[in-house]
Amino acid sequence: MPSNIGEGGGVRSVQRAFGILSLLSEDRRTLTIREVVDETGLAKTTALRLLQSLEHMGLLWATPQGFAAGPALWRWAHLARSAWELPPETVQLMRELGARHRETVNLYVPRDVRRVCVAQQESPQPLRHVVRVGDELPLWAGASSKVLLIGAPEPLLVRVARSSPYGEAHVATLRAWIGQAAHDGHAASHGEREPGLSAVAVPINGPITGFAGGGTRATVAALTLSGPTVRFTGDRVREFAADLREAAERMSERGFDHPLT
Repeated sequence: MPSNIGEGGGVRSVQRAFGILSLLSEDRRTLTIREVVDETGLAKTTALRLLQSLEHMGLLWATPQGFAAGPALWRWAHLARSAWELPPETVQLMRELGARHRETVNLYVPRDVRRVCVAQQESPQPLRHVVRVGDELPLWAGASSKVLLIGAPEPLLVRVARSSPYGEAHVATLRAWIGQAAHDGHAASHGEREPGLSAVAVPINGPITGFAGGGTRATVAALTLSGPTVRFTGDRVREFAADLREAAERMSERGFDHPLT
């Protein structure tokens, strides 16, 4: 790959290389040259050059079945795990929430117009909501999005709306959702992003910033319970919100931190 990634060609090469890496998954542990060409649209010579570069860097490993994840990714995985590992108290709170309510517990942090799942306690029920740690979801809908956007600047709301299926006109809906979430201290959603899926979320606040007596606490994460809409009745939503709020307050009090704050 070109050494000067500040140039357009270099940036494209980096994007293409990471695009190839993103084709790997738990269901597909190896990649053939033909698969890379078919799914990226790259010329065979370009795909082969990028694959060889990734192999040289240790990010891929050539096997008889194709290119697999390389050993250099272990180092990156270790660094990511160390950076994002939650305190034992936070993990225990999530486990207790999951055990009491038997629904999936997720912890999200914002990243531009998306939200990232940084921790999960999966529901034990056969019919459940599952998001993998590291997955990114849009901010234009969902209970966690509503609380994560509390206090968000107008330009960000506009960009979030533009990323939605509804376009910039969605800003008005976002404002209404955010205002309600700020007033109630929690948010709920029913089928906004996926039919049949519901969630309840509360904000986790960061440290107080600003002058003494007039500081503010920004929302840095969202703690949620999610599952099939049929199980999220009005009474259950209120019960979930109260329990989530108590857990989130304890997380905020001990000082919630993550690499994006």
